[in-house]
Amino acid sequence: MPLSERQLAAYADKHAGRIPFDTSPRHLAGPGDARHVTHGLAAAGWSAVSDPLSAEIVLRSPDLRHRLQFDPQSATSAWWRLRAEPNDTGPGWYAEFGELVPAEVLACFTDTLVVPPPQQPDPWQAVTAAGWHRDSDGTAYSPDSMCHIELRPLSEFRDRPSWHVETREPGHGEFHGPRIWHAYFDERTPAHLVGSFLTALADRSPLQRGMYDRTGHYSAVQEPSPLRPQQVVDAHAARLKSLGAQARSARRQQTKPATTRANASTAQSAARR
Repeated sequence: MPLSERQLAAYADKHAGRIPFDTSPRHLAGPGDARHVTHGLAAAGWSAVSDPLSAEIVLRSPDLRHRLQFDPQSATSAWWRLRAEPNDTGPGWYAEFGELVPAEVLACFTDTLVVPPPQQPDPWQAVTAAGWHRDSDGTAYSPDSMCHIELRPLSEFRDRPSWHVETREPGHGEFHGPRIWHAYFDERTPAHLVGSFLTALADRSPLQRGMYDRTGHYSAVQEPSPLRPQQVVDAHAARLKSLGAQARSARRQQTKPATTRANASTAQSAARR
């Protein structure tokens, strides 16, 4: 496992001494701990290729196809950028996320990238099941109308629709308030990845935040959590262990057919001799 004991201990030290508060709705919960994302990918075999003394973190997947960049000093509103290079199994794609996207929601996206689900649900299904208001024109709104999901139609520059998610402060009438955070998935981002992000975003379960953690908006509701601090730490460790095991199993499955074909070819050659 690429994560060191020191890295795991640093996470435990931070969270074991904090009182967790259930925070909802998720789109207003604030960024949380970025290590939900980076630790998960490291446990799955991704490696850091950035300068260890830089504030920027760059992780690359074992097959070198995917690259995640986290830049808290970004001059743009996108702090997270994920790129996939085209290969024999699919086209390249790009997704980006703003500073205040909850790390747990983004982690569901990256976890699904590591271990795809057996079924690929309709990205809209979880949103409507959670009580979000869906319009017929490819948009949906959270119950508080602060988070908007839009599947933008084709254009002269794109042959497929792209997904846009924005959380904004309340506006007046038809005018939206200032943007809190955004997420963007280009037209070639796999639908099951978008679906995992939207499913986690619309989940009614609260996220745990510390008493003084930054939230996305003052209207976020916080209540003392029934979880003890150590339970939060233990859940993180259990997730990393499970994700690492699933990632290793998935890589073995990917290499098994090639090994089987090689063995079969060797056997056929021996039989002909």
